[in-house]
Amino acid sequence: MLMLTVALLALLCASASASAIQARSSSYSGEYGGGGGERFSHSGNQLDGPITAFRVRVSKYYIIGLQVRYGKVWSNYVGGSSGDLEEIFLHPGESVIQVSGKYKRYLRKLVFVTDKGRYLPFGKDTGTSFNAVPLHPNTVLRFISGRSGAVIDAIGLHWDVYPSTCSSC
Repeated sequence: MLMLTVALLALLCASASASAIQARSSSYSGEYGGGGGERFSHSGNQLDGPITAFRVRVSKYYIIGLQVRYGKVWSNYVGGSSGDLEEIFLHPGESVIQVSGKYKRYLRKLVFVTDKGRYLPFGKDTGTSFNAVPLHPNTVLRFISGRSGAVIDAIGLHWDVYPSTCSSC
């Protein structure tokens, strides 16, 4: 009887453990870039909905600033004020499934790749390359974090499932 109880307990623990592993969907890529700047995070912005647009300020050498629209709400702008502002909107239901780029002390290039096959590039093609994708299937870019000052020093990418409901999108 004791052996049966131990076997049943082991089976229940293994089953609970497997369920916990299968339920996990979030992952993190990064941080890519240098060590300067002040920390920022858009973790609360993901509650406004999926990522729907990007504003990126670029100079001759660096990614200067960054702002992301979640649902219909723009995040706080992070970074400096020099350079040219570029803005790209995602199509309805489109999601970012890969982010690549380059850095050398500061972020120099960002390329957002969507599930509709679009490549949205910002910045210059120089520095150390990175390529970020989610660890779990059927997950997308949900929010960003990193460090910024007069430029974007570093970026982190947070992946999870697309929100099932979004009344503000």
